[in-house]
Amino acid sequence: MLAVPALLFGDDVPRASGVPGVSGALAALRPLVAATEVAATGVMERLLTGIHCLLTGDHPTARRVALGAVAHCREQGISGWLPTTLDLLVHTELALGRHEEAVARGTEALRLAEYYDRAHRASHLRAALALPAAVRGEEEQVRALTEEALGYARPRGVGRAAADALWARGLLELGLGRAQTALDALSAARREVGHPLLCLPLLPDLVEAAVRAGHPERAAQAAGVLDEWATALDRPALGALAARCRALTAPDGTAEQHFTAALALHSDRDGAGDSAGGGAVAGAGNAFDRARTALLYGEWLRRLRRQIDAREQLRATLDGFEALGARPWAERARSELGAAGGETVLTTRQDGSISLLSPQEREVVRLAATGASNREIAAQLFLSPRTVGHHLYRAFPKLGVGSRTELAALLAA
Repeated sequence: MLAVPALLFGDDVPRASGVPGVSGALAALRPLVAATEVAATGVMERLLTGIHCLLTGDHPTARRVALGAVAHCREQGISGWLPTTLDLLVHTELALGRHEEAVARGTEALRLAEYYDRAHRASHLRAALALPAAVRGEEEQVRALTEEALGYARPRGVGRAAADALWARGLLELGLGRAQTALDALSAARREVGHPLLCLPLLPDLVEAAVRAGHPERAAQAAGVLDEWATALDRPALGALAARCRALTAPDGTAEQHFTAALALHSDRDGAGDSAGGGAVAGAGNAFDRARTALLYGEWLRRLRRQIDAREQLRATLDGFEALGARPWAERARSELGAAGGETVLTTRQDGSISLLSPQEREVVRLAATGASNREIAAQLFLSPRTVGHHLYRAFPKLGVGSRTELAALLAA
């Protein structure tokens, strides 16, 4: 059992693909996974095995082991361990993009943690529950959960809970188009855990935030770390995210091959179906990850004026985000689709002065009406703040408004 973390976190683990400790750790993990099928296996063995699987990117197996640990606690009446085993299950559900299931499990676990006065576990669970709330753009909920989680975790040095809380804040800000604020939160989250393996899940968000905030060197460094571990662990899910980050940090001449590679890996499957969960679980990323990759690819295509190709990616990603309830991400996809000349709710309105605007003006106007600054709009649409100001200067007279407040009222009417 101790061989796995010793190999993964030992001093002999170098920086790269060929990490010798990783292959040994994965080999040592196989008999531990097999042992969890034996009735005599205790809750601690199941927990540690599930954590090791989660860390090494084998999310379907981690979920199966976590489900077994939860069932073991219920069957044996070990209710005091339920908050911890459910916490592991929440993180596996999140890794697989099963956000509704994560919220249901996390809500039960938090209730139990509070009942048993497990403040330490409750801080982890609040941070975990903040992540799906961030995806949905529930700003007040994210603030409330993360403030409480950080209030406990930071004074006591609970780095994992603090990192997840800061990750949730960064993900929220990234979805809302506030790239620099997102980068600050994600960088702080990375510092809380230190070891690269522990911060791999948040690195794709950090890379995207750094690119959007205009810090290519920080994006390249994080993408490099992700790429090294993705190669060493050899999981399609992680490989897809690493390929996406290579696309974001590569020159335009090579970016497309990385985007297409990422989408292909998202469609791969890492592991067999999950019989314990009542159905197959895709291991190669999840619907949210895939939709985000397609969004970034569509944005890149639009920037290169390949409008038809861009619309194909953006229509698909818009449907994906709406199905997931990922409101800020759906708005971003809708904005990009409109800028690429595709039909959106705003672009199909022909009953008023909106029809006088160009596609790009419509999207700038829509974002301005939400209260976004020129710089934030520019980051979302890959324009300069000066160009955004020019679009607004042209759009306001056409719409008969003189301020953003009037603009918001017009679009709400």
